[in-house]
Amino acid sequence: MNTTGKCTLLIILGVEIIIGCLGNGFIAVVNIVDWAKRRKISLVDQIFTALAISRLAFVWSLLTVLFISELYSSLMTTRKVLRIFNTSWTVTNHFSIWFATCLSIFYFLKIANFSNSIFLSLRWRVKTVVSVTLLVSFLLLFVNVLVINTFIVISVDVYKVNMSYSSHSDNNLHISRIFLFTNTMFTFIPFSVTLTIFLLLIFSLWTHLKNMQHNAKDSRDPSTTAHIKALQMVVTFLLLYTIFFLALVMQSLKTKFQSNTVFNFVFQAISLTFPSGHSCVLILGNSKLRQTFISTVWWLKSSFNAAELPGP
Repeated sequence: MNTTGKCTLLIILGVEIIIGCLGNGFIAVVNIVDWAKRRKISLVDQIFTALAISRLAFVWSLLTVLFISELYSSLMTTRKVLRIFNTSWTVTNHFSIWFATCLSIFYFLKIANFSNSIFLSLRWRVKTVVSVTLLVSFLLLFVNVLVINTFIVISVDVYKVNMSYSSHSDNNLHISRIFLFTNTMFTFIPFSVTLTIFLLLIFSLWTHLKNMQHNAKDSRDPSTTAHIKALQMVVTFLLLYTIFFLALVMQSLKTKFQSNTVFNFVFQAISLTFPSGHSCVLILGNSKLRQTFISTVWWLKSSFNAAELPGP
């Protein structure tokens, strides 16, 4: 790829990083300030705040790994550095995905309409359900990190023994494949949970609309509106997450000839659409965040116009 293509990819990466930092930083600051004022914070705001902070950490860990691997690739053969980088990426990615999954679970339990006794029991214990989900995710995270670190130890030891027979780039490619393939398999679990929630929400909405027609009532009631908004949030998450998931699969299956700077930049650009783009969706989909964002934009616009006015 020529210089123009590389510059374009760098610009895209830069824009995504800025959007991700500003969007997730805005969500975290708004909720933390509101928490400080009210001395309390709702469960959904807790999830929003934790998700935004995990996304910020994920964006910066991704950026750090990218530049270190490209500028100081020799460091990527040491066991300690590989463990630090891979563990940090895995942990931040894990929480970024699972907090978003918990948000989908929250919307589902609060909005869906089912007469099933198990569902009703879970609805009344939504905080417990979210807490148990996070505890289960901790167990999966432990297994994920354990598997990755085990493969790293084996790969580095094999590389040191066979240095004369295998190149540095081949070893890096092998470790990268194992790391990304393992994370891809573990990220499929929250993806399946969210997909199941999406299908249940559609079924709940269909049942609700059918009851409304049977009772000759207006289908545009608050419950229908809530269903549609929740579906929009979940669909956007699934779409962005699918793009991210496919990017992981592509990276884990890449060939030696694809192991170059341009391909890595393309992968990082695709990966960053998930944490960066989803933050914008969360701001627009949440009434408090949306109103605060609009107020902030108007305040900035007024301040800018006032600064441009000539003095007396």
